[in-house]
Parts: sequence; C-alpha cells; structure tokens
Amino acid sequence: MKDQARVLDPNKPHPFSRFVAILGRGKTKQRHLTLEESRESMAMILRGEVEPEQIGAFLMLLRLKEEAPEEIAGFAMGTRDTFDLPDNLPAVDLDWSSYAGKRVQLPWYLLTVMALVGAGYKVLMHGTEGHTPGRVYTRDVLTHLGLPISSSLQMAADEIEAQGFAYVPLEVLSPKLQEMINLRPILGLRSPVHSFTRILNPFNAPTVMQGIFHRGFMDIHSGAAQLLDIPNAAVFRGDGGEIERRPNKPTPVWTTHGTTELHVEEWPQMIDEGHAPPDQEMDVNRLMRVWRGEDDDEYAHEAVVGTLAVTLKTMGKAATMDEATALARDIWTGRDTSKLPVK
Repeated sequence: MKDQARVLDPNKPHPFSRFVAILGRGKTKQRHLTLEESRESMAMILRGEVEPEQIGAFLMLLRLKEEAPEEIAGFAMGTRDTFDLPDNLPAVDLDWSSYAGKRVQLPWYLLTVMALVGAGYKVLMHGTEGHTPGRVYTRDVLTHLGLPISSSLQMAADEIEAQGFAYVPLEVLSPKLQEMINLRPILGLRSPVHSFTRILNPFNAPTVMQGIFHRGFMDIHSGAAQLLDIPNAAVFRGDGGEIERRPNKPTPVWTTHGTTELHVEEWPQMIDEGHAPPDQEMDVNRLMRVWRGEDDDEYAHEAVVGTLAVTLKTMGKAATMDEATALARDIWTGRDTSKLPVK
C-alpha cells in the first residue's frame, strides 16, 4: 500500500512520468524525445525503475506518434548501457538482426548468412520469435538444423571465436525487452521495441544490416544509424520484414556510413515478378536441399545471392552493384555443399 500511495501522490510525481508527459501533451505541445531523454528513459525501464502502467502508456504514445531517429538511437544506446559484455569481446564483421519471422517464403537469408560465414566473415545474429502467430522464426530453424543457440553473451563470444557465428535470443540480450515485445497481444500493436532492437549491435560490428516491413520507415532507421555513427549500415524493405531481398521486386536500399550523407540506390529485380507464389508448406528441410544444390528453386537461389550482394556492398567489399552481385555468385557457387560452416 505504501508503494501505491507513493506512485499516486500528486505531490510526488514518479520520475518517469515526465517522459510520458512529453509524449502525451496533445498535438500542439507533444514532441519527440531527445536522444538523451530516449537513452535515459529506456535505461530506466530496463533497470526496473518504471511502473507497468507507465510502460504501456509510453509504448503506445510512441506508436501513435511514430518514432523519430533520435528516439530509436537513444533507446538502442540506453539498452546497450545495460549490457554485461564479456571481457574477450570478439571482432565481428557483421551484425544481423532477425525479429520479424517469415510467413510467405522460407528464411532464405539464413543461407546468405551461412555463405558469409563459410567465406570467412564473422556474424552475430540476434532476434526473437513467437510474438506473431503463423510465422517461421530464425531460432526455431537454427534449432531444427542442429545449430547452437547462445544462452549467454559469453557463450556467443566463444561461438564467434570458434566458428564465426552465434545466435543470441533477445531474452539473453535483455529479458525486459523480451517482456515488452511479448506485450503485443495485450496492447494490440507493435511497439518501438520491434524497431530499435534491430540496431542494438551488441558486439560493435562495423556493418549492421536491417530489414523492415513497413514502408516509410527507412529514413528513421537510417537516421538512427547515423546518430549511432555506425561505420556501415543498410536498411531495406525485406521479405516479411527480415533482411532478405525479394528477387521478384526492385529493392531500394538506404545506406549510411557513419555520420556522412545518406545514399539510396535501387537494386534491380532479378526474376519475373509472378515467379514466387506463397509457399504453402514452409518445409524448412528445403533449406538444406537448396544449400546442397539438390533443389534448384530460382526464387530461393536469387534471394540468397541478392541478399548477399547487398550485404557485401554495404560492407565495402564491392564498389558497384554489378561487382557485388558477381562476388556474391562466386561465394555462393564456391560454398562447401557437403555441410554448413557452423556445427
């Protein structure tokens, strides 16, 4: 009862209430949170210093207003402030987020990642699953393939050093953020957590890839990457919201390099637009058949190569789209089809 009296005492407003007030003062007085306000507010939430009612109000006011780059960047910074990183932080080439899941096509991006690892690049993946029914999620597929799921950041660091790849679930990165994503069935809407988790980059990789679903958010994600001064970052509207180029559609990619000017280029369609009907079975066993060359599905093949090309160019491994595509095809063709590069 004492806690309740403290929270409800109008003469002693809760320290977090000011952030809710900034967002909820109405059309003429509300504003975006600044970078530092966003950083502080998220750090307070993750430290357990905020009431559940405040969290719900905060998330939905942000959703109604729509996030600004300063907010996405600040939330990521506030989250990173809470990470307990291992002392032996490994050098990682690429940060790959996976928070959407796939519904219409299989997660061909996983083969892109495996091809990168096989070519010698070190990749950290992080993501979550289960918040939207009827989707195939990365963690479930990795488990099906017999690949390890990191239960700690130390385990992820060890896996990166041993085999160049690790997958970290969101509940390992931040249990509180996992709780907040799980509020979607209660709140009825996605929250900003779905946006800024994509840019957490826990191991400070120089290249960060982002896939999103909704049109009109590329500038927000790119602006956040600039504020975070990420050396190489790309965001595009990927299949299902994952980092996967749709080969039957042109793909505008928004790329930033540190704080320098944003660059937007449209990658061309690779196959006929009507080529890819929805996959009715979503049989994840097909992933290995495509990897081994036993399934020559054109859509799958071009989705892997196309995504690989965008990634390589973002990393600075090729100067043009044509060079990146040629390098991607070389890497894909030269993969060891007998096994995945991760055990």
